Amino acid sequence: MNAQAPGLLNLTPLELLTTTRSVRKRLDFERPLDPAVLRTCVAIALQAPSGSNRFPMQFVIVTDEGRRRALADAYRIAYEGYRESPGYIGAIDKGDPEANAQQQRTARSADYLAEHFHRSPAIVLACGLGRADDGPPDRKTNLLGSIAPGMWSFMLAARLHGLGTCWTGLSLREERRTADAVGIPIDEVTIAAVTPVAHTRGTDFRPALRPNPDDVIHWEVW
Repeated sequence: MNAQAPGLLNLTPLELLTTTRSVRKRLDFERPLDPAVLRTCVAIALQAPSGSNRFPMQFVIVTDEGRRRALADAYRIAYEGYRESPGYIGAIDKGDPEANAQQQRTARSADYLAEHFHRSPAIVLACGLGRADDGPPDRKTNLLGSIAPGMWSFMLAARLHGLGTCWTGLSLREERRTADAVGIPIDEVTIAAVTPVAHTRGTDFRPALRPNPDDVIHWEVW
């Protein structure tokens, strides 16, 4: 898609890939969303690869206030348990002052999102047809591998349209409650990710602090 097209941010491919952030505090909860833009983002997401070309991916786009509140309630309950766990983002010590400062900023923004999740004008659930709870490892990998690339493409498309997203998996701690809020048949459908979607306050996002590539690359063998 041409980044110069009307309504799209003028981002290079490199800028798009390195500045698509998990947006929390800069979500604009007051500005309405155009359903046509969300549909366009889904159309782009469907161009992502899918195992065996089967396309099990399904999107649930929730704009109804009551359903958004129900989803937010499930998220808040899940977040409260997460916040008390050793894995809570704010409890992680990265052993470096700069990295720890970023960690605490991210923790504060995550806390903010948990408090304001219901205010997002849209909440999007990325789902896959089928369950792989008791299946072999490749079945689980292939199912999620047919959803995650599409959801990331959705987020990239949203960024290009001036929208913010934030990949969350905590809702799966309250999977049944989350599914019931929007009528997902949880015995037949896998929820892979949930994200708020809203316009962002400003569009000037920057690359984040990340590990050096040499610290995570294993050449030839582990």
